[in-house]
Amino acid sequence: QLVESGGGSAQAGGSMRLDCAVSGDTASVYSLAWFRQAPRKEREGVASISTGGGLTYYFDSVKGRFTISQDDAKNTVYLQMNNLKPEDTAVYYCVADLNRWGLGTQVTVS
Repeated sequence: QLVESGGGSAQAGGSMRLDCAVSGDTASVYSLAWFRQAPRKEREGVASISTGGGLTYYFDSVKGRFTISQDDAKNTVYLQMNNLKPEDTAVYYCVADLNRWGLGTQVTVS
């Protein structure tokens, strides 16, 4: 199970952190990622991290502004979002191994 939290509203230029608590068979999870979907747009990738080596990948739209990290002890993955822009407004989803999805959390930037 993947449960996102930390969404809400922010001003442009502000910061916000999203958390994703991972439960269940966490030992078999290879990668964790954040995706997002804005109104009337297709779902798109944001960032990913490999649970074993901590390798990270960022999509161009968030490079230099967002940071993905994990806390193995807490089975939690984070998305630190800085310098937020109105175009970051979307529902953000936590995804495990590209086949397990959380319900999402709304982020609104004005």
